[in-house]
Amino acid sequence: MKAIWNGTVIADSENTVYLEGNRYFPPDSVKLDLLQDGERQYTCPWKGKSKYHDIVVDGEVNANSAWAYPDPKEAAKEITGHVAFDLSSGVSLE
Repeated sequence: MKAIWNGTVIADSENTVYLEGNRYFPPDSVKLDLLQDGERQYTCPWKGKSKYHDIVVDGEVNANSAWAYPDPKEAAKEITGHVAFDLSSGVSLE
């Protein structure tokens, strides 16, 4: 599975976790140099506090289009540090 935006592969893994309609990519499969801290914040009742990221490719910014749970609640431990992408932002999965 690959996450692609603006013609660039952002993440590539055979070991994604599918949860609530989203694919979560392991941290070592994500090009973290293409992510910057985003402004959005969200707290899921059962997963915990998420951290949003902007994707930046060739100077173009896709704001708050990726997120992760750095320290999720026990029920979501399997996605610790994994990154998911907002498909409505133009990110595609292949």
